[in-house]
Formats: sequence, structure tokens, C-alpha cells
Amino acid sequence: MARKTARPGRTVVVFFLGLAIAYGLVALGGTWKPELGLDLQGGTRITLTAQGSPSAENLDEARGIIDERVNGTGVTEAEVTTQGGNLIVVEIPGKTRSDLVDTVKRQAQLRFRTVACTEGPSGVTGSCASAATTPTAPSQPSAPSTSKPSGTSSKGSKNRAPFLMADKKSDKKSKPSSSASASESPSASTSASPTPSDSGDPAQSALAFIDSPDQAAVDAFNAYSCPSNKIVDDNPDQPLVTCGTGDDAGTKYLLSPAAIEGTDLDSASAGIPSGQVQWQVDLTLGGDGKQVFADLSRAMAGSEKQFAVVLDGRVISAPTFDGVIPNGSAQISGNFDEASANSLATSLKYGALPLAFEKGGTSVETVGPSLAGDQLSAGITAGIIGLLLVMIYCLLYYRGLGVVVVASLIVAGAVTYAMVLLLSKGAGFTLSLPGIAGLIVAVGITADSFIVYFERIRDEMREGRSMRVAVEAGWKRARNTCLAADTVSLLAAVVLYIFAAGVVKGFAFALGLSTLIDLAIFFWFTHPMVSWLARFKFFNRGHKLSGLDAENLGIDRISVGGRA
Repeated sequence: MARKTARPGRTVVVFFLGLAIAYGLVALGGTWKPELGLDLQGGTRITLTAQGSPSAENLDEARGIIDERVNGTGVTEAEVTTQGGNLIVVEIPGKTRSDLVDTVKRQAQLRFRTVACTEGPSGVTGSCASAATTPTAPSQPSAPSTSKPSGTSSKGSKNRAPFLMADKKSDKKSKPSSSASASESPSASTSASPTPSDSGDPAQSALAFIDSPDQAAVDAFNAYSCPSNKIVDDNPDQPLVTCGTGDDAGTKYLLSPAAIEGTDLDSASAGIPSGQVQWQVDLTLGGDGKQVFADLSRAMAGSEKQFAVVLDGRVISAPTFDGVIPNGSAQISGNFDEASANSLATSLKYGALPLAFEKGGTSVETVGPSLAGDQLSAGITAGIIGLLLVMIYCLLYYRGLGVVVVASLIVAGAVTYAMVLLLSKGAGFTLSLPGIAGLIVAVGITADSFIVYFERIRDEMREGRSMRVAVEAGWKRARNTCLAADTVSLLAAVVLYIFAAGVVKGFAFALGLSTLIDLAIFFWFTHPMVSWLARFKFFNRGHKLSGLDAENLGIDRISVGGRA
């Protein structure tokens, strides 16, 4: 069987084609400068003052929640720290961003509202006409408890009626016949309820709004469109027109003023109940919200009227009541899997911060770069000088082969810059001083790969093999060594990224990225280049300037011939 001929030239061409595509994508993005971190370009510092004397555990939990919210991708390097016993400091790199400032100051507000109407792909559902345009006749109070709700079972006959909030999609599958009737004929129990302005009872106000939204709210609903990226002004005392999240981002909702505040949520968790196979979210309400929840469930149980869970002005779930909940303990069930159930439970928990912030205790200031200017220039200059010294040393020691080192380092720099630009545009990666340190540290890893490979080649030639044979024999031995070394560096970067916080994540991310780039350069540029150079007499005949002459290797003569 004929041996496959190596084609190093084609490998190099394909490699540069890939590099050209990368820079083409950069050109399409229109950004040739990476996003810089707070220490290099300045940014915004937000200081939040907690009310009272919160425990260290609560303060750290609030810090973690805010960190998750401002670091959406995990590499934007917004740093969230605690100071003293009641301060949380958020540092956001770049120009002042009102959306992130508002995200921090909103404190992850969670609220519960009733749904007057929705509009999605299937059209409008609910009573989207105001009381002024569609008067309703008084009716007798209904008693939904006379007929057993579909979700009720024998074990809920006492204090803990089995409450089941089923997602609307799931509920339609189980009760298709009741869906239309519920939306066309609202429950009589709420039609005669007082309007929101006439009642001081949050439950009665929320129930009245379902069938009698005011004209201004209806007009706002009709004019709104989803999906929308606008910041929602979630005023608890006013009706809310907003969109859903996730798969329901295209559905818009008209919601009542807040019936229950998220501060009344005691706990939320995801799990599979004993004897069942379907995931669900368990939640417990306390405070004033417990009684409001009981009143709403009593009036809405067994109907298709929805109860919205609103986080930061967006509807994250809009289930219906299948039973009466007198004690504030409830379950949300539907088409959940483990991931979606845990996601909803986490959102509910994050909506109820373990502490409150003082209204006048939030300060926002613009900060300048602490390590930019002359210090940054001096650091970059020192890095360039160090890199030049490495190149000069390789040229003096390896002579002709040193050209491969210089070319490889230049190409590695070009690939790294392209990746940083693409990640800045696509993933929000910001380059801070620790990130630059991670990139510089990886230069040493790249140089180590060249040294290992070249010394393997020289060892093979000392044993009497020609350069063309030594290049491939040395590659097989050097490849495994370099793979092992880069794997260790990559694992260190991954572990550091997982367990670190703030700008240290940037260092770990840059180190991991540079290690992967080193492998790409080593396999698809350095090795093919050396294989290609081995075909020239200047190298395979051992010219004095090649770095592979007999005197330099410490042998009598250079073997000529052989096939790579």
C-alpha cells in the first residue's frame, strides 16, 4: 500500500484561509478595537447601601444575585464586591450604561399580578375592553368550591388543599373544552367586583381588573408590540403592559396592579413529588401575600383566568389555578423538565432579595481608568521588549529555525487578536489587565512548544537520521509532550475560571484561549512550516546558518537522504 504523501504547503494555505475568514468576520462586525475593562478604560461604579444591619450571608447572597445579572455572559468582567457590613459595589467597564445601572437599582423586583388579556400567535385572549366600553351586569357571587377543582385530590381536603398551577399550554391539553368558555364568559364572581380605584383590598382590585381594565390600560395594550427590548417601568400601583420571556417573548400581557410583592415569597424550589414523574416548582408565600393568594385562588380556581409571575417587568410564568390555596403553599406544574423547573425556581428566588436597599443610599459615579495612560503604555512596552528578546535569542540559538519561531509568534498574535475582537463583539468579552497577563503568560507556553519540537529534531539528527526523517520522527515524540503540557494549562484555566470571580475570570479565560491557539498554531502552522523547510538544501544539507549543521549538533557529519 502506497504511503500517503504529506502536503505541508496545503495545510498552511488552509490555515491562512481560516485566518482570513476570521478577519473577514471582524470587518463585518465593524470593530477593530477590543472592549477594555474598567482598569483600562474606566466605567461606572454603583454603590448600594443595605437597610439596617444585614447578615454577612444575606449580603453575600445579594452580591451573587447582582453578579449573575450584570455578568450575563460570564466574561463581561463587571465586578461585584461587598464592602463593610452593608455596602455592595458594582463596577461596570465602558461608557455609562443606563440599562445596567437600572438593572442593579431595580433589585430584581418580583411581583404577582392577574392577567386581563394576552395576545400571542393565536390572537387576543381575555377581556380587552374597558368597563367604559363594555358594561357588565351584576351577578350573583359564585362559589367555585362547590365543584371540586380538576387538580384537587383527597389529600388536600384539610388545611393544605392540593394547589396546582398548571401552565396554560399544559392546561389546554388536559381541558380543551373549558378554555374557550372561560375566555368568552368570564367568571361571574368577579364581574360585580369593585374597580381597582374603589377597593382597598388587593385581591378584589386584581380580580376586578381582569374583566374591567381601564381604557388607558387597554389603549396601551393595543399599542404595544412584542418582543420588546425596552426597559419596563414596573410600577406596582399601576397596570402593566409587558411581554413574556423565553419562548413566550412574543406574547404580550395586560396585567393588573401588583396583587402580591415578591418580598412575601418565603421560598421556591424545584423537584419531583413523591410517587410522581413530572417536575414542578414549589413555592411558599408569607406575610400579607398569603391571604391575598388564598383570596385569588378561591375566586379563580377552576377557571382559565391566569395569574402572572412578573420578574423585572417581564412575565416568566402565567399559570391558572386548579385549586384553592389557603395556606400559601403552592406548586407550579406544567411541561417542565429539570432545567426549566430549576430555572423558574431560581428566578423566583432571585426575585426576592434577602435584603432591601436604602432609597437615598444608591450612588452612581463615573470612574477613570486606574491603570491606563503611562502605566499601561509602560507595561505594553515592557511586554514588547521581552517578546523581542525571546525572538532574538531563538534566532541566535536556532539560527534558521529561529525564523519559524518568529513567524509562529507573529501568526499566533494575529490569531489571538482576531479571536479577542470576535469575542468582544459576539460574547461581550472585555480585555482587562489580568486578561492581558493571561495572554502574555501563554506566549511562554507557545515558545516551550517550539523548543520541545526543535530539540526532538536535533536529537533525531544526532542519531544519524536526515533532517526530513528527523522532522517527522521528532514530531511524533514532541506532539505528545506538547499535548500533555497544554492539557494541564487548559485544565488549570478551566478550574480557575469556574471557581474564580471578577477579573480573575478574565485571566483564566485569556489563558485558556491562548492555550487553544497555541495548539492550533503548533499543529497547523509550525509543524507544516518545518516540514516544508526540510525540503530545501539550506536546511537538509546542514548549512551553518540553518542551526542544524554538524558543528552545532556536535556530530561529525549530517546524514543526507531519507524520506519524510
